[in-house]
Amino acid sequence: MSADAARLVCKEYKISCAEIILREDITVDQFIDVIEANRAYVPVLYVFNKIDALTIEELDILDQMPNYVPISSQHKWNLEELMEEIWNRCHMLRIYTKPKGQIPDYDEPVILHSATNPTVEQFCNRLHRSIMAEFSHAFVWGRSAKHQPQRCGKDHVLMDEDIVQICKKV
Repeated sequence: MSADAARLVCKEYKISCAEIILREDITVDQFIDVIEANRAYVPVLYVFNKIDALTIEELDILDQMPNYVPISSQHKWNLEELMEEIWNRCHMLRIYTKPKGQIPDYDEPVILHSATNPTVEQFCNRLHRSIMAEFSHAFVWGRSAKHQPQRCGKDHVLMDEDIVQICKKV
């Protein structure tokens, strides 16, 4: 949609002063739907099953399409990629706990929303509210750490699949 078309639509709806930011190419009808607030456009992820029945050429055509993940539930192909894509689309982070002297607990991660740039403090509060009263520092392993492990304070921003060990005051 062009800027002139947006101006004409806004003029038609008596919108004279507005800042319009379009993050993707849309049609005039979609723009009108947003102004009238009668439709909500949500992200989509297409999951194609039974890819074991497709040829390589057909898979190449599917590969050109945006927002899709091919799987085969019968053969359990690409299920991990599907799970990763769902996690990424939901903007959720998995943070694993590591008790001192033990291996990390990969079975039950602490789930945090990535839009808030989750910190060690938010991670501690998700575990229990009283942890921050005794918090000294944390050791972090993973993509957010500059070295493995990195000693961090409460303001350290965590990333997906980081491992955190909390150390309390003595």
